[in-house]
Amino acid sequence: MGNLHVTMTDIDGVKHEFSDVDAGVSLMELGRARGVTGIMGDCGGGCACATCHVYVAQDWWSEVGEPDDVEFAMLDMVADVMKDTSRLGCQIKMSDDLDGLEVTVAPASGY
Repeated sequence: MGNLHVTMTDIDGVKHEFSDVDAGVSLMELGRARGVTGIMGDCGGGCACATCHVYVAQDWWSEVGEPDDVEFAMLDMVADVMKDTSRLGCQIKMSDDLDGLEVTVAPASGY
């Protein structure tokens, strides 16, 4: 087990704090493995759906960075719940730079 820390708030508002996350694990993989409500990852991490949509805490936005064009196109599928800090969890891989990361799982799109 790793030693990176992540806090994920699920769609029910329950805060999950993980302190044993491995580098290289995506937030989608972490959420699915740990049963975080709202992280489905239907495409398995291929950036082909938006079922691992998260809001990155504003304090972490510069460290995580903006989505690339492919990810942005997937986020456009959930534009009704998209925010300025929206990312897909499958595209955020844990690293030492992201130790302490905080995200909130986005609600399901109404589309």
